[in-house]
Amino acid sequence: MRGAGVSRRLPTSIGWVLAIAVAAGFCALGSWQLGRAQHKRAMLAHVAQVLRERQPLPLAAAAQHERAQTFDWSAGRGRFAAGAAVLLDNQVRDGQPGVRVYRPFLPADGGPALLVELGWQPLRGDRTLPVVAPLPGSHRVAGLLAPPPSPGLIRAAPAMQADGDLLAVALQPAALAAPLKLPGLAPRVLKLDPALPIGYPRDLDVLPNTLPPERHLGYAVQWFGLALAVLATAAVLTRRRRGAAREKMGA
Repeated sequence: MRGAGVSRRLPTSIGWVLAIAVAAGFCALGSWQLGRAQHKRAMLAHVAQVLRERQPLPLAAAAQHERAQTFDWSAGRGRFAAGAAVLLDNQVRDGQPGVRVYRPFLPADGGPALLVELGWQPLRGDRTLPVVAPLPGSHRVAGLLAPPPSPGLIRAAPAMQADGDLLAVALQPAALAAPLKLPGLAPRVLKLDPALPIGYPRDLDVLPNTLPPERHLGYAVQWFGLALAVLATAAVLTRRRRGAAREKMGA
């Protein structure tokens, strides 16, 4: 009889170990989503403060590696490099697919070139890429220095098009310098002020094509809910198993 009791408890114990392990995994995913939500809330608050104050730093600040993941307002004069533009693929605006257009900018006060986001252009159904007009002469630019858009899991090399422009699925300045025939590129990009009369439709959104904090919070609630459901299911199955065992013993 003692051996039979042990054999009945063993499957129950294994079931609870599995349930707790799965619930712990769901809780870890929920905690990660909460962390992402908090990080993005803090980032948006910082960007809002920068945009309120708009105290311009020189364009050379884009090359400060210690600030590569933060945001600053910046302004200065210089010229756009002749040659290729960079088209960042898979960029949606108002539900329409398109590309974000970048050109390297050479600051007049020295320092490495930096990529300037000129704005968004739509793609036709046949995925014909837009023609990016050159911007000769000297220009004064101003905008938000920001980390490049997150590449996610994609690390493909940029593809040169027939007109010489580069089509990229991830904006990685260090990898784009050589194809653009530049000695280097600053780690941050300049999101051009929408009020300036050059470029294409654009905004200063720092979370384009990514999840806002509210979505991360919603996913966190779902993961925690799944963890609770796993534990509740394990509890119900355990009670049913014990009830069935008692009935068998009574019979």
